[in-house]
Amino acid sequence: MESFLDDTFDVKAKHAPDETLQKWRKLCGVVKNPKRRFRFTANISKRSEAAAMRRTNQEKLRIAVLVSKAAFQFISTHIDGYCSTGVSPSDYTVPSEVKAAGFDICADELGSIVEGHDVKKLRFHGGVSGIARKLCTSTNDGLPKDADALRRRQELFGINKFAESESRSFWVFVWEALHDMTLMILAVCAFVSLIVGIATEGWPKGAHDGLGIVASIMLVVFVTATSDYRQSLQFKDLDKEKKKISIQVTRNGFRQKMSIYDLLPGDIVHLAIGDQVPADGLFVSGFSVLIDESSLTGESEPVMVGSETPFLLSGTKVQDGSCKMLITTVGMRTQWGKLMATLSEGGDDETPLQVKLNGVATIIGKIGLFFAVITFAVLVQGLLVRKWKDGSHVDWNAEEAMEMLEYFAIAVTIVVVAVPEGLPLAVTLSLAFAMKKMMNDKALVRHLAACETMGSATTICSDKTGTLTTNHMTVVKSCICMSVHEVGNPSKFANLKSELHDSALKLLLQSIFNNTGGEVVMSKEGKREILGTPTEAAILEFGLSLGGEFQAEREAVKLVKLEPFNSTKKRMGAIVELPGEGGRMRAHSKGASEIVLASCEKVINAKGEIVALDDSSVKFLQATIDQFAGEALRTLCLAYKEVQGGFSPNDAIPESGYTCIGIVGIKDPVRPGVKESVAVCHAAGIAVRMVTGDNINTAKAIARECGILTSDGIAIEGPVFREKSQAELLELIPKIQVMARSSPLDKHTLVKHLRTTFDDVVAVTGDGTNDAPALHEADIGLAMGIAGTEVAKESADVIILDDNFSTIVTVAKWGRSVYINIQKFVQFQLTVNVVALVVNFSSACMTGSAPLTAVQLLWVNMIMDTLGALALATEPPNNELMKRAPVGRKLQASGKLMFELEGPNSDLVLNTIIFNSFVFCQVFNEISSREMESINVFRGIMNNYVFVMVLGATVAFQIIIIELLGTFANTTHLTSHQWGASVLIGFIGMPIAAILKMVPV
Repeated sequence: MESFLDDTFDVKAKHAPDETLQKWRKLCGVVKNPKRRFRFTANISKRSEAAAMRRTNQEKLRIAVLVSKAAFQFISTHIDGYCSTGVSPSDYTVPSEVKAAGFDICADELGSIVEGHDVKKLRFHGGVSGIARKLCTSTNDGLPKDADALRRRQELFGINKFAESESRSFWVFVWEALHDMTLMILAVCAFVSLIVGIATEGWPKGAHDGLGIVASIMLVVFVTATSDYRQSLQFKDLDKEKKKISIQVTRNGFRQKMSIYDLLPGDIVHLAIGDQVPADGLFVSGFSVLIDESSLTGESEPVMVGSETPFLLSGTKVQDGSCKMLITTVGMRTQWGKLMATLSEGGDDETPLQVKLNGVATIIGKIGLFFAVITFAVLVQGLLVRKWKDGSHVDWNAEEAMEMLEYFAIAVTIVVVAVPEGLPLAVTLSLAFAMKKMMNDKALVRHLAACETMGSATTICSDKTGTLTTNHMTVVKSCICMSVHEVGNPSKFANLKSELHDSALKLLLQSIFNNTGGEVVMSKEGKREILGTPTEAAILEFGLSLGGEFQAEREAVKLVKLEPFNSTKKRMGAIVELPGEGGRMRAHSKGASEIVLASCEKVINAKGEIVALDDSSVKFLQATIDQFAGEALRTLCLAYKEVQGGFSPNDAIPESGYTCIGIVGIKDPVRPGVKESVAVCHAAGIAVRMVTGDNINTAKAIARECGILTSDGIAIEGPVFREKSQAELLELIPKIQVMARSSPLDKHTLVKHLRTTFDDVVAVTGDGTNDAPALHEADIGLAMGIAGTEVAKESADVIILDDNFSTIVTVAKWGRSVYINIQKFVQFQLTVNVVALVVNFSSACMTGSAPLTAVQLLWVNMIMDTLGALALATEPPNNELMKRAPVGRKLQASGKLMFELEGPNSDLVLNTIIFNSFVFCQVFNEISSREMESINVFRGIMNNYVFVMVLGATVAFQIIIIELLGTFANTTHLTSHQWGASVLIGFIGMPIAAILKMVPV
């Protein structure tokens, strides 16, 4: 059966092709109620529609971009003539209702401009500023806070939501439960029984049997519908949580976080790396914006967006850069809205366990159907034989017709009980229960299969910042102008400020406030608020504490170019134009200390003088970096460079020739409870590895504090890991506990090797855009809910809402609970199935009657199917689950460990040992069965030569099958040690049998 299930009912937990999903559906031959059985499976036809829509979008956008480029070139060439003649490229007239509401452009016109990349229309309406004016908004302050105006805007331009299928009422689930074919047949039987019963025995006696079946059917239907309805409500709640996406918006002059579903045309949205574009719109201002449109068009090549090509499409992702955008089109008016409406009907992929249990249900269903037919045939044969003996085989009365109907009802009810329809549905019930509870434990499951897979996790590759640490960062040490200072309170900041030369302080503040992805803004309450990543916030807070003013520093220079932090380069840069004649340019660089320091040729000394960076200065600064890192501080280096010969925004920011301003040490404390959680993982057989972009000394200090780095573990840097050969990696990877200064590619390589080469089930955490490939590659991708970008969240299977490592351990515990609960239910249901089947079948064969009536069997089915699933599949996890080894990728994983099996042939060898042991279990069981009560089963064994010959032939043929018929029997050669182990395992049954014989019966 296992081989059959592996061949035909085996799907991947992630990225299963539609052909595989379609294949197992076709193989489910015996299904009582397809509407119910396949309710929580993917709608493949809807997915095909979405794929077709994506292809259409791709072609439309390709044509739009080509037309846009041609139009832009034409306008650029003929701009003077175009402006002077005032020729309009559009005969656009503002609709009266739009004009009456105070706007000068309608939703359809806005949609055609952005979706069609129509440069001519954009120019006609006055460019981005003209569109903003016609939408009655400001590119600086956003929409005014006027409730009536916002309501009118919403009525005219729509809301930023896509159409969803309506919630199904309880009665829809009742209707679907009634679609069970066996219940329909029983209902017909009940109706016939009522008619015949009342006609022959009168009311109410003649109606007892029929009404009993009807009442049982209705009870089964309502209990089933109630269970299914509750599940649907749980999934609906989870879907709502999945769709909660917030974004930075300027409204009424204030920056604030808003749900993307509250956005309206005219809103000013701030986008950064990893954000999803929430609606169609136009680029207002920004730097180095690169957009990934693959989710909408399938095109993998990213698109540059700027003032020349300002079109931003809903659903696309910011791959690089940052910008401010003007929302123009929302909701179902966008292509993304239409695509999402179709995709939402596609459903979630079914899980491997669901598919496997569908296979089990199909196999057992066919067996049950066979036994039902045989039972009916035996019962009918008994009736016919009895009538033949009586000589009344030609004459039939109503009572005998009722008896025949009862036999048919019993046969149908055997099918009801025998087909374990509840098996795959119990998986869904258990997963829905687990997902709801995990939501309360701060883990949002995006894909059902992740619950199952997490229970099998053998390795967790975790980020450091924000997952193992609190992500609440503060600058506690600094080395500015070659002088080390502790900072952290006002008096220490005052001391540092007083010691710094004015020119050095000015350079430091200019670097902090211009070379940043963060901002300092005023909140609605009039309080100063720092926006940006925790690292940026810590640096900005450091600058403010030194007396700097964000707006003043920004206004003092002109920001020409800004390159956001890049996890590959490990640095960010900015170019500013200094005030005064000549337009002097200055570059600022900030990033990983050793990388930025390596690009420096000079340094500012304690007197504020710029001097050459000699060997002694380099050694001092490197020692300072190591000292800070050894104290578990995150270190960043700040540097600047005077740019000679002018600079264009299209030029690359210089990467060498810098002057070092200083180094800062940022404290990010370890989260409470992380050390205990790591210890729980180790006890559960789950290896924890830290993968971080930080300095190796910082990483090692934090890893030791968390209990991740042990005496026999290895800490390695990404660049060193990259240079290792395949053979070296095979030896190295199992020992790696910390990987520092890693790139996204290093993380992806590590995960891939762990999964494929070492057969680990790998969970990976990630928060950045570049983590998406590793999250996609992992068995379970875990994105951070607070620090994570939308790109990372979309690639993940589970979102850790509190960014806490302890929550990951909770997810693993729930995953194991799902497995255990399903095992309990499978054991319970199959035993009830088999007993009900055997009792009715054997009784029918031996006595000619079935002891369990249709009503009784329906009650048994309800206990077994719906109520049993509710009772057993919803058991919460306990701490004992984390004291056993994980299931792993294969259930036979412990067997490989026991027999020290490695290499590509290990599965075949292990399966051969299992098969061999099973046969020897039967051989020794045969010997034990010679005596029912006596312990000495060998007495007189040689007197029965047939027994000895059969036993000898069995063993001889087993040796031939294993050693010689491998190709045909799917076996392989075993060593003498493996043969001995097989025989020993088989022999264990004999002493157990002897002990059981001592129990008095």
